[in-house]
Amino acid sequence: MLQNSVNKKEARTRLRYERPFKRKDRVANEIQHILGKIQTQYIDLSDLGLITFSRVTISPDLKHAKVFFSVLNKKIPIDKIQIEMDNRAKSFRKYLGQELRIKFTPELKFFYDETVAYTQKIDTIFQKLKRDD
Repeated sequence: MLQNSVNKKEARTRLRYERPFKRKDRVANEIQHILGKIQTQYIDLSDLGLITFSRVTISPDLKHAKVFFSVLNKKIPIDKIQIEMDNRAKSFRKYLGQELRIKFTPELKFFYDETVAYTQKIDTIFQKLKRDD
């Protein structure tokens, strides 16, 4: 009997460590997926440009999330897009709360992700070098 309970405990411990991601990483991935869905179904961001959510990080207590976004074909300057995204954070949180199944819906803070712009700049440089050869 004692051996059986020890084996169950070991199995649970092993299962916990075999998971591919920590809980906060799984929740962050789910938030990113849901935000993309919200953008296509409920909140129109086309007046800002083509917005994509590139990454989400979440605090260990799951109450605060940083949402990183990138913009293609921007229609207004990035600083104004940042302000607009922050203004729409409450709406995003409302719809997120309806979809996300955790105790608290995290506060959302949006940050511009410069990775796409940087990649495009590097790509332009490589194209220019290729043409010059």
